[in-house]
Amino acid sequence: MVTWESLEQTCANCSKCALCQSRNNVVFGIGSKTADIMFVGEGPGEQEDLQGEPFVGAAGKLLDDMLSIIDIDRTSCYIANIVKCRPPHNRDPEDSEQDACIEYLHNQILLLRPKMIVCLGRIAARRLIDSDFRITKEHGMWYQYNGIWITGLYHPSALLRDPSKRPETFVDLLMIRDKLHHLRNQ
Repeated sequence: MVTWESLEQTCANCSKCALCQSRNNVVFGIGSKTADIMFVGEGPGEQEDLQGEPFVGAAGKLLDDMLSIIDIDRTSCYIANIVKCRPPHNRDPEDSEQDACIEYLHNQILLLRPKMIVCLGRIAARRLIDSDFRITKEHGMWYQYNGIWITGLYHPSALLRDPSKRPETFVDLLMIRDKLHHLRNQ
């Protein structure tokens, strides 16, 4: 049986793809292992790779602000990525790298059993929701993923690059807050 500890240990020793050769740290995930809500990004950036924790740079600060809008913080949610090692130069993770790592994320989801998953950006949404997911058109829409409610939002990095997307993300966050409240009270 997979446990959090065995999964993290297996992931820490992973050499399934070339990303292991340049990593400083495996960025497994962080947060409450009993959380109702899970946030999934695409992969670690430079600061995440150095610190071994997801979303710690400028995008992480913005994610913290986004979480505060829905009345949660890092201790009451779980944050992970599709790939656990940093792609060089923060490029998008290749399909083969995602394929090598996706089992770790699936096991994290099985162990956590969240009521809701929020995909941060198109890479995560395409991997978990639909391979044709269009973040500009489908953000904030609800889907089912193995019985779990799932939606996609703009990645915090995208919101830093294009602040004009922040108002629609604010609306999406309020919708997430309301749906999570409803799910917790069922």
